[in-house]
Amino acid sequence: MTDLLIRDALVVDGTGAPGFPADVVVDGGRIREVTAAGRGPSARRILAADRRVLAPGFIDMHAHSDLQILADPAHTAKVSQGVTCELLGQDGLSFAPVDGPTRELIGRQVAGWNGEPAGLELGWDSVGGYLDRLDRGIACHAAYLVPQGTVRMLIVGTDDRPATEPERARMVALVRQGLAEGAVGMSSGLTYPPGMFADDDELVELCRVVAESGGFYAPHHRSYGVGALAAYAEMIEVCRRAGCALHLTHATMNFEPNRGRAGELLAMIDDALDGGADITLDSYPYLPGSTTLAALLPSWAAAGGPDALLARLGDAAARARIADALDRVGSDGCHGCVVDWSTIQISGVARPELSAAVGRSVAELAAEQGRSPAEVCFDLLVRDGLATTILQHVGDEDNVRAIMRHRVHTGGSDAILVGQRPHPRGWGTFPRYLGRYVRELAVLGLEDCVHHLTGRAAARLRLVDRGLVRVGQHADLVLFDPATVQDTATFEDPRRQAVGIDMCW
Repeated sequence: MTDLLIRDALVVDGTGAPGFPADVVVDGGRIREVTAAGRGPSARRILAADRRVLAPGFIDMHAHSDLQILADPAHTAKVSQGVTCELLGQDGLSFAPVDGPTRELIGRQVAGWNGEPAGLELGWDSVGGYLDRLDRGIACHAAYLVPQGTVRMLIVGTDDRPATEPERARMVALVRQGLAEGAVGMSSGLTYPPGMFADDDELVELCRVVAESGGFYAPHHRSYGVGALAAYAEMIEVCRRAGCALHLTHATMNFEPNRGRAGELLAMIDDALDGGADITLDSYPYLPGSTTLAALLPSWAAAGGPDALLARLGDAAARARIADALDRVGSDGCHGCVVDWSTIQISGVARPELSAAVGRSVAELAAEQGRSPAEVCFDLLVRDGLATTILQHVGDEDNVRAIMRHRVHTGGSDAILVGQRPHPRGWGTFPRYLGRYVRELAVLGLEDCVHHLTGRAAARLRLVDRGLVRVGQHADLVLFDPATVQDTATFEDPRRQAVGIDMCW
């Protein structure tokens, strides 16, 4: 007798094809049969789907759960959305490969992304060691990208300088080793130190190694603001030179200079695709972004690592120079834009005594204190050890809708799960696609949207036996009600569980 019969489901199989009523038989963790509704065999367990949608489990193509997936065994934020696989190691900064000093530096730099989970022993140093640790038991599957910034920190350090030939060779070897140990590609964070200090020739050399393995490059590129189109073009050119597949991570067109300009980005991508390039992208269905407060600062201020940055924030002349970049010139950390402090909302702090700032904009805090926003920003960073996180309200709805319609689009939450009031995309991304952008706004059709969130993403990750409802595939499945599925997480209450997601395997 088989393990499970899912009876009378509306199967949306992840290919984009029209949904169809069927019984689905699961045995030994795999789909053994997809047959006409009401024709399935007896099973130890029978689940009446009642024409709810049975789809492949959703794949989060941009997750920051690198430590939280270990610290929180239930991983409710993602599993409750129907997510069965996450892509980790994003934005060039993660926890493998590392040595002792690098592990400490990375932990401080991305504390706002991952927190400092109590009792979690970070006992690995290689990509293989990290993946082995995940294999000991997590709530959903995970894939990993070798983080280029971490590799550069390990070999070159935190200074803003070109890598030497021997250093490049050692970075190439580390990336090659990480790919051999199971990584699916390489990420960069080219607005985050130290990965941002790599020039294009260095990136091309590393991407050639990625291409040799059949993997892909997933860059957070050098600007999402004033220089966004040039930055996207740069990444397309890097991958053209390297012969490497490209996945444009959290592909947005944010900030005032880019309002209504998504079509220019998509035309650029279409031209490259038509010329033979292998490109995909991901996005989240919200307007605000989320990052660390320190990320807004100019890159020169971060050279040398966290202690060097804190020293500069303690120096009056350096503070004045940083404030000039933020308020008058345009900081590369703010994507070439002058910071609009009214759009910068504090979402999390590490020090409890600073919690009154959470939920407030830097502009509001400055007005209350009778000080400049830049000074408020600097003092928060110093007092919080650089761990402060923010929401940045700079998105454009027309751009969001245009990008999610594109033929190579996939879904990625870019979710930070820690902090007092993190972005609601951590709990709501995938139901929001299905509720708001399919049912309410009809930006995507149901089958097309499921294809974006499952089969297309699985193909990018080379998951040959996941991502579809098909005989022989692993039974990574989600059952949801298309009439009620909806995100409920808000910016005020960001950890509310979605409705309409009935089961996730």
